[in-house]
Amino acid sequence: MSSSKSQKKSQSMKRQKTIPPNNGNNNVFHVLSDEIIFIILDCLEQNPIDKKSFSLVCKSFHAAESKHRKKLKPLRSDHLPRVLRRYPYVTHVDLTLCPRVPDASLAAVSKAYRSTLRSIDLSRSNCFSGTGLLSLTANCKNLVEIDLSNATELRDSAAAALAEAKNLEKLWLGRCKMVTDMGVGCIAVGCKKLTLIHLKWCLRVTDLGVGLLAVKCKDLRSLDLSYLPITDKCLPSIFELQYLEDLVLEGCFGIDDDSLSTFKHGCKSLKKLEISSCQNISHVGLSALASCSEGCLEQLVLSYGSPVTLALADSLEKLPTLQSIKLDGCLVTCAGLKSIGNWCVSLRELSLSKCVGVTDEGLSSILKKHKDLRKLDITCCREITYASIAQISESCTALTSLKMESCTLVPREAFVLIGQRGQTLEEIDITDNEVDDEGLNSISRCSELSSLKLGICLNITDNGVVNIGMRCMKLLELDLYRCTGISDSSMSAIARGCPGLEMINIAYCKDITDSSLISLSKCSSLNTVESRGCPLITSLGLAAIAVGCKQLTKLDVKKCSNIDDAGMIPLAHFSQNLRQINLSYSSVTDVGLLSLASISCLQSLTILHLKGLSPNGLAAALLACGGLTKVKLQTTFKSLLPKALFEHLEARGCVFQWRDKFFRAELDPQCWKIQLEDIMA
Repeated sequence: MSSSKSQKKSQSMKRQKTIPPNNGNNNVFHVLSDEIIFIILDCLEQNPIDKKSFSLVCKSFHAAESKHRKKLKPLRSDHLPRVLRRYPYVTHVDLTLCPRVPDASLAAVSKAYRSTLRSIDLSRSNCFSGTGLLSLTANCKNLVEIDLSNATELRDSAAAALAEAKNLEKLWLGRCKMVTDMGVGCIAVGCKKLTLIHLKWCLRVTDLGVGLLAVKCKDLRSLDLSYLPITDKCLPSIFELQYLEDLVLEGCFGIDDDSLSTFKHGCKSLKKLEISSCQNISHVGLSALASCSEGCLEQLVLSYGSPVTLALADSLEKLPTLQSIKLDGCLVTCAGLKSIGNWCVSLRELSLSKCVGVTDEGLSSILKKHKDLRKLDITCCREITYASIAQISESCTALTSLKMESCTLVPREAFVLIGQRGQTLEEIDITDNEVDDEGLNSISRCSELSSLKLGICLNITDNGVVNIGMRCMKLLELDLYRCTGISDSSMSAIARGCPGLEMINIAYCKDITDSSLISLSKCSSLNTVESRGCPLITSLGLAAIAVGCKQLTKLDVKKCSNIDDAGMIPLAHFSQNLRQINLSYSSVTDVGLLSLASISCLQSLTILHLKGLSPNGLAAALLACGGLTKVKLQTTFKSLLPKALFEHLEARGCVFQWRDKFFRAELDPQCWKIQLEDIMA
């Protein structure tokens, strides 16, 4: 009996994987399979610095991280040769951080990822031509997505190169203004598997090119023709597309009521239609659209178009599946809003941002009917009052997003109602309103809040913000721009109660000190800090942010005169993800600016009115910061630095924006708000 047990135990031990000796040292990591290591790496996706640290643990982790990485986003194209060797299994290449991508770089990508590459993003890159694109499309047979937005110099020859991508499914060509019907025709003939193509601002593409796309690419599901000089000639072909779901005709001034009447020829699958800024479309065309729709249209965007009258609203009543309608910037009538309130459908999203004519009576008539609203935007509806907010809180109990910036007639007591029934709210924008601490205390009941914007709310103090910090634990974004009644105690409560905070705006909060930044440094996910115009902040507080918030990507310390070189050194050491910084009017000198050169991610630099900055120091810093793509400088430096320097930096992909601003003293917040209102009036 004992012999049998001993034999089983021996067999069990043989089946167990033993740890091989490694020069006398046992390394348990050697027994982990790639699958287990990949699961660990999946948990490190948010912070690239963590992945880098992981890969440096040992050789096996270094090799596993190389195999695991499927997405590549290099900082500069000159890094590509080394990076391509390091990561052989990449499927997606994002070159948006590389302003200059020559044809040789695209050829290198196509050679390295001949069998794996599925998508490439060149939407912020230039310096490549049809030759480089041809190397991609000819070699990478599995390529299904290409984003060439903003490639303003690409011509039809480049479009012809794209036609070689026979398996291409998604193509973005926004602002490719030199591409004509001929180029689009080549794409239509060669890329018959396209399901999405965006041609916004391709001003040389007309009915002919669009018609060819519709005839040849039968699988199209998404088509953006914004601001193209098209007419109703191409619409019949478009409306015959069997699978088309998303059609954008924004700013197509050649589209009119007669054009929409061709909708009757087909397009039974259309779910979203955008015809904003189409001034020639009235209720007549929309009525034809509604009468021909067979119950698929879910989203309709009519922003900055015809007035929302009774006739227009009635014309849309026949859309039985409509869930979202955007009327931003339209003149609306009370009768039109009442008619929308009488629709049989139940809207989920309504946007009336910057609409003139929205009143309590009209808005309430909608809210009483459409009680399933999830998103409501009434930004700058300056005629609504307490009654509208009362109706929102009573009817829209499932609301997740409420935007009501600059609703200046809404009294402070109305904001108490928002929190009483708005427990589902995840996003609230009440910028430039009369909300006070009592209102914030009520809003703090919205425990699902992830975004709260309170800019220019001059009645709130620490008491209200502290309640937000205590109860809104899911808060990711907090905007307190020019909220002069808050101080360090607010930031302490926010940092304690909202550990996942990602964005904070405390610009021009004059009582904020280093204590606030030290508190916020505990929010390790913080990536954006807007603290311009906070005169009590020093380099000590900035150092705390640098050490604690290693995911920091955007920093604005403009007009923080106590920020000096001592704050730049910890930034340079710890903030390796920093991409955008504004140091204008601070006390940073040549030394501090030069120290930022160690931040390889740094792309945007604004340095106006730095008294301690010399021409030689500026030149050294600009040359040392190799990844810069945008620099804002005082015009005086243009004549103090050699022309050859700017030519060299521009050839590297850097764009200079020159400013000739003189220093202006900061206005009192109340005077500033009155001045802003006068300008808008």
